[in-house]
Amino acid sequence: MRAARPLRRHWRSLVPHLVLWVGVVVALFPFYWSVVMATNTTRDIFSTPPKLVPGTHLLENLQNVFARIDFWGALGNTALVAVVTTGAVLTLDSLAAFAFSKFEFPGRRALFGLLLLLFMLPAQLSLIPQFIIMRELGFVGQLQALVLPAAANAFGVFWMRQYMSTSVPDEVLDAARMDGCGFFRQWWHVALPTTRPGLAFLAIFTFVAAWNDYVWPLIVLVNPNVQTLQTSLAQLNVSFGTDYSMVMAGALLAVIPIMVAFLFLSRWFVADGVAGALK
Repeated sequence: MRAARPLRRHWRSLVPHLVLWVGVVVALFPFYWSVVMATNTTRDIFSTPPKLVPGTHLLENLQNVFARIDFWGALGNTALVAVVTTGAVLTLDSLAAFAFSKFEFPGRRALFGLLLLLFMLPAQLSLIPQFIIMRELGFVGQLQALVLPAAANAFGVFWMRQYMSTSVPDEVLDAARMDGCGFFRQWWHVALPTTRPGLAFLAIFTFVAAWNDYVWPLIVLVNPNVQTLQTSLAQLNVSFGTDYSMVMAGALLAVIPIMVAFLFLSRWFVADGVAGALK
């Protein structure tokens, strides 16, 4: 009986690890399959049985991508839009969330209720009003039309408001006021350092959303010389005779900056979360 107990404990600890490994394989297989498609030819992809190992045609497929579209120009436009949008969202949403969570002012509950209502509305309802506003401002066909509508959003304000309500101590803010700190100094020196994990998550969420946005750039970027990465990659997909290996090579190259941004920001998220737990 005593010898059977360690064996049972071993199996009990082994089963969760097996489940985790299966989950990891299932989650990573689409990315691995995109690598296989990007490094082979379209004929190899549709062969029977299909090839499940990477090939040697990656450079050829990338050269075809660069010959078809202005990849690097679109990459620069997308990076500029994603970085500026992320910075604007972190600044404006955290400012609004700080006011909602730590200050009393007339109409605060009504404004926050309106914010929640906007949060629940589908984003597609705002496409036509946004286009009209951008046309009146003269931004149609320019990158400003991508940044301004996304510079602040209801989700970011709601997320940071909930985070600041529990993470920023009122006593610390009172001490900062006694030291002569105004609203912006309290926000910069007290609220932001305390809520870095929440800001890291919001930065990842906003950056990925701006990088992968396709519908709004497709509508507002009427200038063929000013395109984002997603609209440019869509030009590789034609109705007949699509070179899927070339398309996947471009998509794989477009994913790399997102992975780098995620790895960079996730370190802040994990490190600050662990430090908060230890405190």
